[in-house]
Amino acid sequence: MPPGPFISPDPKVIALLDGKSFPVLFDVSKIEKKDLFTGTYMPSIDLTGGYRILSYLDPSEPKHAKLKQLIFFLLKSSAKRVIPEFEACYTELYDTLDKELAEKGKSSFQTVNDQAGFNFLCRAFFRSNPPDTKLGDDGPSLISKWVFFQLGPVLSLGLPKYVEELVIRTFPLPPFLVKKDYQRLYDFFYHSSGFVQDEAEKLGISREEVCHNLLFATCFNTFGGMKIFFPNMLKWISRAGVKLHTDLAQEIRSAIRSNGGKLTMAAMEQMPLMKSVVYEGLRIEPPVPSQYGRAKKDLLIESHDAVYQVKAGEMLYGYQPFATKDPKIFENPEEFVPDRFMGDDGERLLKHVLWSNGPETEDPTTANKQCAGKDFVVLVSRLFVVELFRRYDSFEIEVGKTMVILTGSDQPVKPVGSRIVQGQCEIHQLCSIKSHLVCAHHWKPF
Repeated sequence: MPPGPFISPDPKVIALLDGKSFPVLFDVSKIEKKDLFTGTYMPSIDLTGGYRILSYLDPSEPKHAKLKQLIFFLLKSSAKRVIPEFEACYTELYDTLDKELAEKGKSSFQTVNDQAGFNFLCRAFFRSNPPDTKLGDDGPSLISKWVFFQLGPVLSLGLPKYVEELVIRTFPLPPFLVKKDYQRLYDFFYHSSGFVQDEAEKLGISREEVCHNLLFATCFNTFGGMKIFFPNMLKWISRAGVKLHTDLAQEIRSAIRSNGGKLTMAAMEQMPLMKSVVYEGLRIEPPVPSQYGRAKKDLLIESHDAVYQVKAGEMLYGYQPFATKDPKIFENPEEFVPDRFMGDDGERLLKHVLWSNGPETEDPTTANKQCAGKDFVVLVSRLFVVELFRRYDSFEIEVGKTMVILTGSDQPVKPVGSRIVQGQCEIHQLCSIKSHLVCAHHWKPF
């Protein structure tokens, strides 16, 4: 796996190639997760204020439980704000699209999605609206640059190979180049997250350390996921065709009417097709496709066809679509099947949806590495689909070139397709309700 020297001390991994072998990565009694969040290398801690962030901690480390508990505290404290703030921010998004389309005939979905997503997270989590602060509208662009300095060694920008090898995969990019950008983000989160900092001090965690963790969890983990997954959802839903769009619009609008015209958790529970569509999106193109783990002891790992011996200390690598597109688990695995997870048979398949670094049927705890915001991500993904079809009836897209995360020494894995890191969606025609929405994806690097 990329990168090689001088960034990664050892690029060799053992790849898990099916849905039966992949889940060993979730067993923390067998697998260590220390400093493996980005793969065979760890970015400089100078990019995160000098701290090893929660994502890089193994559950056996003392601070893991305390920091994850603080993320749970943040999620619980923001629960009542999620739906109204999402409605507000994404209403602004679609109003902006409508206005730009009326004036210019096209609009960039990714640009407004990034701003809406970041504003939503800050308003829901911290009751702070970035445009009303010194940060202004700069958050998404600052985050993109900062994330690039961490993920650069595993990105392909479409440049000649020798240029990429020299520039981003031979030596780490110097953190001081984004120090001022990061400080602007940090200052915003420090002044906005006092109530979480107070809770952190009760657990013996400094205000500075929890602030760096809140920044990472919001900007890298959550915002980064929304930045990738929402455009991908547009792509898959669009390709599914008008019948699905009609069915979704009818189901969503009917459920909201039945609940007094308000969007509530109860209303969304009456939208089985919408819920299935979101799970199918997470299955077919998980926003974070790669997971790593180091064997704590000698292991015997079973695939569908054989048993393999792994020695203690060896690195395991899972490319998640190998598991979530396993033909021995999923029928027509390469196809987007909107109703795949409906009914009793569909619900039984949820244990094989693994996007959260764990099965969809299990819950994150302080003792495992499953995404602390698992339920939150599912909720906002559902809200994204709901808000889209509350307003529009149908849309189409065209998908252009991609930038990929490298999954081999020099080439992306071909059988399952390259993974999109960032989508730039230009919407060329967008009308009001009962409309036809046409958009084209132009994928660009950070």
